[in-house]
Amino acid sequence: MAKLGRPGAGRGKKKGPTKGTGGHSRKALEGKGPTPKAEDRVYHVAHKRKQAAERLAAKRGQHAQTPGPRTSRPKGDTDTENVTGRNSVLEALRARIPATALYIAQRVEMDDRVKEMLSIAKNRDIPILEVTRPELDRMAGFDGVHQGVALKVPPYEYAHPQDLLERIIEGGQTPLLVALDGVTDARNLGAIIRSTAAFGGHGVVIPQRRSAGMNSGAWKTSAGAAARIPVAMATNLTTTLKEFKKQGVFVLGLDGDGDVSLPSLQLADRPVVVVVGSEGKGLSRLVTETCDQIVSIPISAATESLNAGIAASVALYQIATLRAATD
Repeated sequence: MAKLGRPGAGRGKKKGPTKGTGGHSRKALEGKGPTPKAEDRVYHVAHKRKQAAERLAAKRGQHAQTPGPRTSRPKGDTDTENVTGRNSVLEALRARIPATALYIAQRVEMDDRVKEMLSIAKNRDIPILEVTRPELDRMAGFDGVHQGVALKVPPYEYAHPQDLLERIIEGGQTPLLVALDGVTDARNLGAIIRSTAAFGGHGVVIPQRRSAGMNSGAWKTSAGAAARIPVAMATNLTTTLKEFKKQGVFVLGLDGDGDVSLPSLQLADRPVVVVVGSEGKGLSRLVTETCDQIVSIPISAATESLNAGIAASVALYQIATLRAATD
């Protein structure tokens, strides 16, 4: 019986001389070297993509080297904000915010505030532009209320937390600050700025990430207080709070499960920073561990929690009341 080989394997039958092939087989086995990358094969689509990318990069490089009158700035530095609402616009003008244009709706209802806006704008050579109400609606954004006026201002200039604290101390005042831990609603930020101004606070500190910023919504809700109350931006909120503690500032966190009830607070007359947590999760773990005390606000059992802006207002009012009683 014939012996079967592996399926598909041919069984060659050589004829002729079997020695000396001149090395042809060895050369064939050596091959042509490693297979080129897809982007190096001229017929491959990856090669065409690579060439297109190189052409685009070269073109951008030429544009970057082209001399021009303007220097390059980080993206967003040239952006502007629109402050809307009569109180906010008037306060910004009174505070001499470097506005670039004042927008007035056609046939706007004139009152004392609008007249003062126009007077300040004229004296400061701020362009006054009459626009349609739909245009003001667009500038105010979703659910924004402009009341027929808007002010174009440069990006908000945040203070440095340490500079803010030093200015308060140098002014002979007992620091009362509010820090926001993950508050992402700009309207809450604006409301807290307004409450800080109303109850003798000196400033607000927000983290650089995961936080609402000073946009038109915050300006509007602050009702002009943003022109008087500085907002500082901390690269890392926990680190900033620890630095405050080293300088004698007590860190008070607001939480429903706090170990100290707000009416029983003993630190109101000391330098304090009140930390308000996010609308949903409250204070973060690291911030909670940094606090000297966790303070709770007594509320009805029927109410689960307070809005961040309201909680800050209640705490600031109580601290202001306790400070007034000790003066």
